[in-house]
Amino acid sequence: MADTDVLVVGGGPVGLAAAIEARRHGLDVVVVEPRPGTVDKACGEGLMPGAMALLREWDVDPAGHPITGISYRSPAGHVDHRFRGTAGRGVRRTTLHDALRERAADLGAVTVARRVEDVRTVPGGVVAGGVSARYLLACDGLHSTVRRRLGLEAPATARPGRRRYGLRRHYRLAPWTDLVEVHWSPVAEAYVTPVAPDLVGVALLGPRGADLTAALAALPELAERLDGATAGPVRGAGPLRQRSTRRTAGPVRLVGDASGYVDALTGEGLRVGFAQARAAVATLDDPAGYERAWWAATRDYRVLTSGLVAWASSPLRGALVPTARRLPGVFGAVVERLAR
Repeated sequence: MADTDVLVVGGGPVGLAAAIEARRHGLDVVVVEPRPGTVDKACGEGLMPGAMALLREWDVDPAGHPITGISYRSPAGHVDHRFRGTAGRGVRRTTLHDALRERAADLGAVTVARRVEDVRTVPGGVVAGGVSARYLLACDGLHSTVRRRLGLEAPATARPGRRRYGLRRHYRLAPWTDLVEVHWSPVAEAYVTPVAPDLVGVALLGPRGADLTAALAALPELAERLDGATAGPVRGAGPLRQRSTRRTAGPVRLVGDASGYVDALTGEGLRVGFAQARAAVATLDDPAGYERAWWAATRDYRVLTSGLVAWASSPLRGALVPTARRLPGVFGAVVERLAR
C-alpha cells in the first residue's frame, strides 16, 4: 500500500500550490523538500492578476505592493499599460512561500525534509526519496531531478553564448511607481518590482556573465532612482531555457519550471505554474488529459515569450521599445493576454 496518494517533489510556490489543490480534492499529500524553512530564489516577484486570482481561490493572500500594469522603458522613451480589471501584486518570494506553506499545512499536507535522488515507477504508483505514492507531481524547478531521472529532459537547443540567466537584488527604498518597470539596456533587461512599502526588487535578465552594476550604469534613469539605497545580496538562477520531451510518465506529472521554461521576460512564470498545478491534480488519472491541459495553459506564454526573446536576442533589440511605443494597442493586448 502506498504511503500517500500524492507525492509532491519540490516545496517551492508551485509545489505548495499543487499540495493545496490536491488536499482540496481530498487526497493525502506528502511534500518532499530538502531546504529547511523559508525558501528564497532569484525571481522578479511580480504576481500577475491571473496568479492573484488563483491564490484567492486557495485562500492565500500574501502581503505585498499593488501592481497595476507594466512599463517598458529605454533611453529613447517608455510605453505603459495599466491592467484592465483587477491588479497584480509585488510579493517577496519569502513572503509568498511562507503564506503557501502555512496554507498547505493548515489543509493537512505533510512536509518531509529530504532530497530526492532516485525516482522509479512501480506497479500501482511511484517511489521517490523513500516515499511511495499513487501519483508524483514533480515541482522541483528548472534543473528537475525527476525530469532527468525519468528521461524526460530534452537536449538544450540554445548555443551556450545565447543562454539567458537571471539575477535579483532588493533595494531598501519606497517604490516610486505601482507599475513593473522593464528597463532595456543594450544587452539585458532590468525588471523593477515594488514588493513592500519600503522595498523594491530588481531582477536582471541577460546572457551569462551579465553584471547588475554594469547594467545599471547603462540605465541612468534607474541608476538615479536606486542611488544611495541600501542593497541586499545578489541571487542568481539559470540557464532559464529548459525543455521536456513530454510532461507525463505513468503516474508522474511534470509541473511548473520542471515541465519546461522559456524565459522570465514576460514575468508570468508563477501564473503558468499555478495553472499547471491545478490541471495536474484534475487529471491524475488521465495522462493525455494533462498533456492537453499543459499545452493549453502554456500556449500564450510559450508563443509570446519565445517571440519576445527572439527579438530581444537579435540585432533588432534596440527597436523593441520604440516599436511598442508606436503600437501601444498591440503592446497593451500582449500584456493583457499574458496577465490573465
